[in-house]
Amino acid sequence: MINETPAKGRSAMPRRQMILAGFFFNPQGDHRLSWRHPRAPGREFLDLDYYRRLAEAAERAKLDTIFIADHLGIWDTYGSGLAHYANPRLEPLSLVSALSAVTKDIGFMVTASSSYNEPFNTARMFASMDHISRGRVAWNVVTSALEEEAANFGRDANIEHAVRYERAAEFLDVAKALWDSWEDDALVIDKATGLFAHREHVHYLDHRGKHFKVKGPLNVPRPPQGHPVIVQAGSSDAGRNLAAAHADVHFAVIRSEAEGLSYRADINSRLAKYGRAPESLKLLPGILPIVAASASEAQEKQDYLETLMLDAVAVDLLSSWAGVDLSRYPLDGPVPDLPDEGTFNGWRTWLALVKDDANKGLSIRQLARKIANTGSVPLVAGTASQVADQLEAWFVSGVADGYNLMFPLLPEDWLNFMQTVVPELQRRGLFRTEYEPGTLRDRLGLARPQNAFAARREAPDRVRAGKAGIRP
Repeated sequence: MINETPAKGRSAMPRRQMILAGFFFNPQGDHRLSWRHPRAPGREFLDLDYYRRLAEAAERAKLDTIFIADHLGIWDTYGSGLAHYANPRLEPLSLVSALSAVTKDIGFMVTASSSYNEPFNTARMFASMDHISRGRVAWNVVTSALEEEAANFGRDANIEHAVRYERAAEFLDVAKALWDSWEDDALVIDKATGLFAHREHVHYLDHRGKHFKVKGPLNVPRPPQGHPVIVQAGSSDAGRNLAAAHADVHFAVIRSEAEGLSYRADINSRLAKYGRAPESLKLLPGILPIVAASASEAQEKQDYLETLMLDAVAVDLLSSWAGVDLSRYPLDGPVPDLPDEGTFNGWRTWLALVKDDANKGLSIRQLARKIANTGSVPLVAGTASQVADQLEAWFVSGVADGYNLMFPLLPEDWLNFMQTVVPELQRRGLFRTEYEPGTLRDRLGLARPQNAFAARREAPDRVRAGKAGIRP
């Protein structure tokens, strides 16, 4: 049972086993056209029972969390979007509200945009979900890079890249202050005296910044975790800086061990600039796991998925990532010059990956199908032991604190992994066999944040005590 009144400033517990997050974005799987697979779900992807089955399987396997990605619009700038792509998906906080009621231990990383929301509403929703779930919620902070999203919020074009990240940083400052606006001991509910809350322990923000003006306090007491776990996924320079300043978990695109070690070193240097230790941020690369009875069977499964891909979808997806309509060029010809990353207002992480692969001499068709079939993260295919070997290697080398598991086909690949790879990792001592007590933050080995208002209020007392020779 989670403590309803958590201790102030609880220290982080060391994490000696890998973190595993079950990821889903497209409800039928992370392969872009997995919905065409004969074993993919049909209309049931709009039903709670479908997600309950996935969540219960992950909880039986003792996964740390389920990571739910999201967009705020339909991908339809390019012609294949509405016709062939699985655009619809449930609103994630609504879904997690239901799933938290039918699970007990597993956490939930929920995507919400800092570009098209307000800090008060967002902080209130996540505080509410943290109470409802008894400390099992994380917020994946995204800055929303699709033009289709901008058009749903009164804009003719995307918010400029630097402004999106500037707004996100202020958004997070305000959200954290709102969560801290109630100190841990502020809520009293003393029926005998009539005292509901210590007024001096509930604080106004009176925030007036460049992007937001917020009075506060929040009308929800401080969450069980202090702050819900903060997740960030952008790997651009601005994204890495935002992660170093604010995030507890960073979802990264890493495609080799050498690249991962370099990425981790870069993140550590940025953390140091904010006075943070390396262990205060957990790095979770994404992987696409396909598990089968043999390596050849795993390859057959991947080959079959690739037969479902349509060139129109592949080229349109590549065009979206590259910021150029590539359907106007010969598909078997070279990739044309692409935008400069420094001025690009879309996903700079994805543009960088496209440009890197384009430099390898692939045609538009070849590059489009590669990206559409495997996405931006490594494919890890083979037997349960072979998949576990690859996960262990990056974990032991220090590249990864764990993984975002992006299953190509749901529910099949999800269930196979839980039933085969997880027991192998447990046998090797790399993953838990039972949930530890506490919140999601506790299980991830993350410290519970000190309340900023309480720290400021107590500071003069500590100074006076020190001058008097008294230990505070």
